[in-house]
Amino acid sequence: VNEHKAELLYRTIDNSGGFFRGHAREDSRSRMNVTFRLPSSELEAEFVANSEAVDMRGLKGHSSVGGLRASIYNSVPLGSVKLLVSFMEDFQASRG
Repeated sequence: VNEHKAELLYRTIDNSGGFFRGHAREDSRSRMNVTFRLPSSELEAEFVANSEAVDMRGLKGHSSVGGLRASIYNSVPLGSVKLLVSFMEDFQASRG
């Protein structure tokens, strides 16, 4: 299940045409913390604010690294990851 959750998120990032850009090299990707960037820090701030407005919290990346981070540990259900993927696709469609 964890591999599937990570695969969904990485596929969304990889298929975004560069709108979402992963931090880690493909051979070093985490199945628990998916890190990525958007084209600008302004869009990243908007992404975080909009996600929090629909009750998705904790997507802001580490303070020293920036960007965004989706923590998808064992307790995070597949449905929550699917909701995040849908949010990401909608965000890209309206801003990309």
